[in-house]
Amino acid sequence: MRKLLFYCLACVCLSSCTVLQWRSSDTEIYSAFAKASIPTAIAYVTIDSLDLNVRIQSVSQEKSTANLLFLHGSPSSLSAWNGYLKDSTLHSRGNMHAMDRPGYGYSNFGDEITSIDLQAKVVSHVIEELKLENVIVIGSSYGGPLAARVAVENENVKGVIMISPAIDPQNEQRIWQSSFTQFWLTRWLVPTGYRVAGDEKTTHAQELASIEKDWPKVNVPVMHIHGDKDDLVPYINVEYSARVFSDITIITTPDTGHEIAWAKPHLIKPHILEMMEKIAVE
Repeated sequence: MRKLLFYCLACVCLSSCTVLQWRSSDTEIYSAFAKASIPTAIAYVTIDSLDLNVRIQSVSQEKSTANLLFLHGSPSSLSAWNGYLKDSTLHSRGNMHAMDRPGYGYSNFGDEITSIDLQAKVVSHVIEELKLENVIVIGSSYGGPLAARVAVENENVKGVIMISPAIDPQNEQRIWQSSFTQFWLTRWLVPTGYRVAGDEKTTHAQELASIEKDWPKVNVPVMHIHGDKDDLVPYINVEYSARVFSDITIITTPDTGHEIAWAKPHLIKPHILEMMEKIAVE
């Protein structure tokens, strides 16, 4: 019986680690975009001080100086933004870049950085390394407050769009499933991407509290998009954004939950174009 139990657990672990990782290889990405007849490029930015390689996918066009930089939530990877990078209207208006956040995708997969401040410095380094100007940073869920923090770090950021952001430390919900990632007896059973997400979630409220004093330093337009039926990141987060940002636009998507960034991109894309018009960058 014990051998059977061990075998079943091992199968769950192995299948999870190969299937539930939310990432695509470079080859898979190139193949998918080639089939869509969209030229794309993948680069890796090395940060020696962190022993970190960050993967970035770009869809660029020569005539624009506008750059959209997409930051995913957790667990996830840059592939979450495929629908945006393949959108003809968006990539006719600007250059688009999606990156694997540290610990996800192919950015040191499994080696998490739970500090929002340090992750923002990583993103800022990527912006500098790629020589991106006129940047609009777009972040979903965990990537939302990270996007806003990047605006504190880098003067090339001209606008921020937060989608379903978990930004209010007082209303940060602890997900019970995260406990499995913190307990030594069950941690090894959890797929790598979920372990990274659990580690981020465990410290998220503390990390948000440590940087909230700096929100007045965000002096660019901020857009907060949130579903009023979000059961993962409470809608009340919009009230926090309204208090802490000086140039804030709140957009409520009715009868939608937390998944709007990837499940309902048609609700998000018009607001990206709106932000591009607002900062008047072509």
